[in-house]
Amino acid sequence: MQYLVSVIHDSASLATPDEMAAIDVFNDRLQAEGHWVFAAGLAAPSSATVIDNRDGEAMVTDGPFLESKEYLAGFWIMEAPDLDVALKLATEGSKACNRKIEVRPIL
Repeated sequence: MQYLVSVIHDSASLATPDEMAAIDVFNDRLQAEGHWVFAAGLAAPSSATVIDNRDGEAMVTDGPFLESKEYLAGFWIMEAPDLDVALKLATEGSKACNRKIEVRPIL
């Protein structure tokens, strides 16, 4: 089963060099153990554009969909046999990137 492991942060600051090194080690481990599917960091929320085309005419708005203290800073897509393994991996990912993590199964 695949899981979306979201990295949640409350500052527009990028990862420090030490955090990036720890993330690289964690990513290498995910790949070596067959859990890696995809991962990426995201630009700051201020770079977002929201498009709403539900009413037949697209409305385009600069900035994030939600104004929030916390935001999605990056993510992993991980392969794990069950939620327990995904949570264990996410716990290690949280330590590596020094950020909060949310885990959700992909349907």
